[in-house]
Amino acid sequence: MRDGGEGRQLRESMPNVFGKIFQISTWGESHGAAVGVVIDGCPPCLPITAEEIQLELDRRRPGQSDIVTPRKEADRVEILSGVFEGRTTGTPISLLVRNADHRSGAYDEMRDKFRPSHADFTYQSKYGLRDHRGGGRSSARETIGRVAAGALAKKLLSTAGPAGAVDVRAFITRIHDVALPAEALTEFPTIEAVESTPVRCPHVETAQAMIERIKAVRAKGDSVGGVLECRVRGLPAGLGEPVFDRLEADLAKAMLSLPATKGFEVGSGFEGTLLKGSEHNDLFENREGEVRTKSNRSGGVQGGISNGEELVFRVAFKPTATILQMQETVDKAAQSTQLMGKGRHDPCVVPRAVSIVEAMTALVLVDHWMRHTAQTQTFDSADS
Repeated sequence: MRDGGEGRQLRESMPNVFGKIFQISTWGESHGAAVGVVIDGCPPCLPITAEEIQLELDRRRPGQSDIVTPRKEADRVEILSGVFEGRTTGTPISLLVRNADHRSGAYDEMRDKFRPSHADFTYQSKYGLRDHRGGGRSSARETIGRVAAGALAKKLLSTAGPAGAVDVRAFITRIHDVALPAEALTEFPTIEAVESTPVRCPHVETAQAMIERIKAVRAKGDSVGGVLECRVRGLPAGLGEPVFDRLEADLAKAMLSLPATKGFEVGSGFEGTLLKGSEHNDLFENREGEVRTKSNRSGGVQGGISNGEELVFRVAFKPTATILQMQETVDKAAQSTQLMGKGRHDPCVVPRAVSIVEAMTALVLVDHWMRHTAQTQTFDSADS
């Protein structure tokens, strides 16, 4: 390696690194000693404490209610580097969370058998070996590092907007076939409304029906999926790049990199295909001296660049792959066999995914904000 530029380019191509300027690299396995993240490119002097990071981790940790996995993990974060006297130093920040309640014996049978719709077969095919304990690196426990890094990204966004804070809010709109009525949510949901129920749907009646559905399928050893919506307000126009680094393209990559995700749509999404152009177009208007749109079917993004309207997108999560029912499968020798799921698993992953989606959204937006600032910075010609 001849220079630092080549090293940076190599890091950007590695599969465990996300971002171009504000970069994160997650590490660790579900049943290893710990999981964590290294953050590179965070500006100096950002006030941050372990307690602020912990607030976000507590929203995704297991064992927080009776509709998620009962695995008991405190998920206490430790700041190993990059923060001094309560402020970031501008150097790499290393965050660690130790694993405590891993019961690897429940996965002994899975050493040789492939769990249906899981990453067991594909990891074995790619690497020639795999950590079968809790899924190893394919486990959703990897997302701890993302949420921890996202806490810093959200802190940066909290003072970045042209009119103050940029708010990132994710919430559940559907569990299985129980959906949040469109008329039930007319305004940007508050964090209090989202966090008021364990299913994180800001409509109490719908949330209760969702909880009942999750409990019903769990009683049968089964699982369900759902849809999560994320909204961002306070974004200025101009974030994003044409062609390959479009804002919605990077958001799609961020969301589809999460375990159990199977779909992404922005704005009107697939429903927009049912409209004609005259019905779908967002007409521009002058609103108090600013260029705004009368509707927001674009979801806040046009041509890959934010237009100043509310950013709106949705993510689809499949049912949890590991279920407590006997299923047909094959082993590493390709011999037919059966497998009963064991271990502690979420009957529905969507409620705990809210904080993860918010974290990945914040990471994308901070990275694009920093890229935008670097690209569009103007200089007085007299100084050149």
